[in-house]
Amino acid sequence: MSESSAEAVEAVAAVASATAAGGNWRRATGIAGAAIGVIAAGAAAGVAIERLTVGRGMRQKAKLALDSTGPYGGLRGKPGRAYAEDGTELYYEVDDVDPEAVPSIGPRRRRLFGRKALAPVTVVFSHGYCLSQDSWHFQRAALRGVVRAVYWDQRSHGRSGRGVRQHQDGVAVTIDELGRDLKAVLDAAVPEGPIVLVGHSMGGMTVMALADQFPDLIRDRVVAVGLIGTSSGRLGEVNFGLPVAGVNAVRRILPGVLKALGTQAALVEKGRRVTADLFAGIIKRYSFATKDIDPAVERFAERMIESTPIDVVAEFYPAFTDHDKTAALAHFKDLPVLVLAGVKDLVTPSEHSEAIADLLPDAELVLVPDAGHLVMLEHPEVVTDRLADLLTRAGAVPAGATVGGYGSTSGTAQPG
Repeated sequence: MSESSAEAVEAVAAVASATAAGGNWRRATGIAGAAIGVIAAGAAAGVAIERLTVGRGMRQKAKLALDSTGPYGGLRGKPGRAYAEDGTELYYEVDDVDPEAVPSIGPRRRRLFGRKALAPVTVVFSHGYCLSQDSWHFQRAALRGVVRAVYWDQRSHGRSGRGVRQHQDGVAVTIDELGRDLKAVLDAAVPEGPIVLVGHSMGGMTVMALADQFPDLIRDRVVAVGLIGTSSGRLGEVNFGLPVAGVNAVRRILPGVLKALGTQAALVEKGRRVTADLFAGIIKRYSFATKDIDPAVERFAERMIESTPIDVVAEFYPAFTDHDKTAALAHFKDLPVLVLAGVKDLVTPSEHSEAIADLLPDAELVLVPDAGHLVMLEHPEVVTDRLADLLTRAGAVPAGATVGGYGSTSGTAQPG
């Protein structure tokens, strides 16, 4: 075991020990903050912690500069609200087609989509764990005005309301519940017409849960599916890049740690702020693979993850262990499907995407070598190009005007 891995395992073990002992929470807060950072990055726990080379004062100044400019996550559409079966308010935004957009689009959009009129298809984007609809920033910028698109925040994330069943009744969230939430958003934002479903990580699982529970909707209205950095099951076997001893320790103590931390939300949130530098290093390791990732993009991801309260992190985590929607993939077998993943994704390893593609042999499988879990932020050109090709194959945009690979995918898809 490497020194950094050993430190991480010891840190999580220390939190568990403090919890089991009845917990001196103030003394354990710093360590707890680090553990939460791991969870919030979607990494479970016990990560190999990257040592930061920038002093705290310099980093604070950099944060202020990046936050004040706010270059990412600022795209907004027409707001709307749907309501889940338990009354949870689900926030979404619609970017409508701009009638003037197609003739006036620049060279890049012409290269992606051509100039012809677009079919009345709505593309619905579902984001991942501890993120928000803003995680699709680059794809949203590329599609804006060109095709109708809906971006929504999952319950207890982003601008959506706190899950009523979770907050008031203490009922655990499930992936099936998220699938029903997506159905509520579709009923409100896309009551008719063809749909393309795109999901990243937990969002992809949400799409699978929708298919499992509403197969008629998939058959009658869905014309294409994009599954980005996601899994159809067996997430309990993911090792997050840790040695066997570390993984076993994490699996043994994590449920108790999360449950305890969720009951001490105010104190733990304070700990997250105190350990911000450590938290940032963890996010970078488990979100990106590129060593020279743009600091503004890194900070953008950090802000999204930081905004997820620890009690929400704790509520959602158990659902991933129970997730198994392998059988639901059969509902996509006759559709154009894009399966895309980063080869260096430590959260939902690319092998999970390959397993999905094995069950959907007509799907386009794209593996991005130098990419981690947040591939749509790390390599936005690749993701946008493959989504553009998917839209072409679905008939949402004219055929014959898509872009080939950028040299970092497993292959170049041909327009259908």
